Amino acid sequence: MPNEPKTQSSNSEDAAAKKWSERWPVEAEVLIAVAAVAAGVLAFLTIGSSVLNGGFREADESILLALRNPADLADPVGPIWFEELVRDLTALGSTAILTLIVLAAAGFLYLSGQHRKAAAVVVWSAAGTVLSHMTKLGFARPRPELVPHGAEVYTHSFPSGHAMLSAVIYLTLGVLIAASQEDRRIKRYVLSLAVLLTLLVGMSRVYLGVHWPSDVLAGWALGAAFACLGWLIFRRTGTV
Repeated sequence: MPNEPKTQSSNSEDAAAKKWSERWPVEAEVLIAVAAVAAGVLAFLTIGSSVLNGGFREADESILLALRNPADLADPVGPIWFEELVRDLTALGSTAILTLIVLAAAGFLYLSGQHRKAAAVVVWSAAGTVLSHMTKLGFARPRPELVPHGAEVYTHSFPSGHAMLSAVIYLTLGVLIAASQEDRRIKRYVLSLAVLLTLLVGMSRVYLGVHWPSDVLAGWALGAAFACLGWLIFRRTGTV
């Protein structure tokens, strides 16, 4: 039998299916980002609630002690060159370095005509800094005194500001750069690099004994959630 012509109804269904298939990758990204925000906030609140009730203490102490020479708690495990390497890595999450990175990125974006992206980087980074300070003041958790500190510290312990702001700034910059690239390999590379820097900074704080591991976990959770929220806002406003 000859092929019957498609009806108007079937043509409409095909068009709708094609439209949905074209939209699905974008919708999936949004759903993933929303889920990441919710998961990050939930993880932060769960960790924070547990910390306030004395939770994580045993695990925190065990990890800090495992990273020190039992005969001399002032001596982190590993050779001297590794200790210096970790101090260099932890500087990548310092206020001075992150501020320079934000200003450099914003300046580049502004001079290249991407004014909205430049403003987004500055505003979101500043908002993340304010949130970090507010949460520190709210929890007011003392710094670890179990082992000598390998770096100078001046603020409260929970959450780790280095871990949180590294997540906010590196992930936000990673998202903005990845959004401007067509090649998926470049997108994955940029986002993977942003995640790697965030992880290295957080782990360095525990190695140096200036943060409990739970401080860093909470910082990562809230910082990643804040970065994902930023991506959603940037996308909604047409910034990316």
